[in-house]
Amino acid sequence: MSRTEHVEIEGVPLTATLVPGGAVGLLALHGSNEGGTAELADLVARWCGATSLVFTQPGVPRPRHIPSPRMAADHCALLREFLDRVALTVSLHGHMRPHAPRTLFLGGGNREAAHLLAEELRVLAPGFRAVADLAAIPAALRGLHPRNPVNLTRLGGVQVELPLTARTTGAADTPPRPVADALAAGVRRLAQLASTSTQDPL
Repeated sequence: MSRTEHVEIEGVPLTATLVPGGAVGLLALHGSNEGGTAELADLVARWCGATSLVFTQPGVPRPRHIPSPRMAADHCALLREFLDRVALTVSLHGHMRPHAPRTLFLGGGNREAAHLLAEELRVLAPGFRAVADLAAIPAALRGLHPRNPVNLTRLGGVQVELPLTARTTGAADTPPRPVADALAAGVRRLAQLASTSTQDPL
């Protein structure tokens, strides 16, 4: 059963929607700014029985972008619940790098999980390039800040930066099926690892 919270962060009214599920969490911090990320988080979580948390700014014609580390607001009850419930996070973002229109960058603090997701993307979404080597990821897209919510769960997580072509189909915010399939396969593998892990990172 989904739950909704209206919360203000840095003066911006946001709607947070949590769907409780398993130990891997799909997170979309900028669902209204980065088209397709909210839809992809919801879709993959439903397919895998994972937890999802999506932030949106409904009805706002020009949504404000709040940097991810500043989204870690202690007063957001659903974010606190998400971080308590989830062992490992897959945080979905959108990038508009003109030199990388078909490249997905996989950052975040859990590097083993990032490489695992990259493997699934290379197999199931071969029309895209999956980059998990931090040195090859633009610094602003690496998702390594300690206050970034992707790194606040017990096992940390993976920040997936998707180009427009990997999160939308034409003019719609419907994610391409190969990308959704690949992320779902990766999340299922991560869930198996998370269920048997100790306090040590994967």
